[in-house]
Amino acid sequence: MNKEEKYYLEIKNKLIDNEVYKRVKDYSKNKHDLQAYYEVGRILINAGKHYGEGIIKKYSIKLTNELGKGYSERSLKYMKKFYLFQKGQPVVAESISWSHYTILLSLNNINKINYYINRCINDNLSKRKLAEIIKKRKSMIYL
Repeated sequence: MNKEEKYYLEIKNKLIDNEVYKRVKDYSKNKHDLQAYYEVGRILINAGKHYGEGIIKKYSIKLTNELGKGYSERSLKYMKKFYLFQKGQPVVAESISWSHYTILLSLNNINKINYYINRCINDNLSKRKLAEIIKKRKSMIYL
C-alpha cells in the first residue's frame, strides 16, 4: 500500500468510525462530529502536502462512492478550513453544530466567524437563524 492510499484509508476509517458513532444517541455526538472533521482536516492538510490539492477531489469521489453522500469536495474543503480555523484552540461544541460551522466557514474573516460563534452561543441560534442573520447583514452592506 502506498502512502497516498494510507492517507485515504486513515480518512475513511475516521469517517466510518464517526458514522457508527452517529447512530448512537448521545449528548456528545456533536463534539464527536466536530472532532472527527477536525482530524480529517488535519489529515487532508498532510495528504495535500504530498499529493497536491487535487487529492481532495479524488478522496471525495472515493468517499462518496464508498460511504454515501456527505463527503463532497466542498465538505472536505470545509473540514480542511475547519482544521485551519480551530488549530491551537479548543473545538466549541456547546451549541454549535457542524451545520453552523459550514455556514460560518463560508465567511472569509476570522473576526466575523468568532463574532457569529459568540452570537450562536449567547443567543442559542439555530443554523437557520444564523444563516438568516448573516444574509440580512450582507444585504444591508450592499444598500
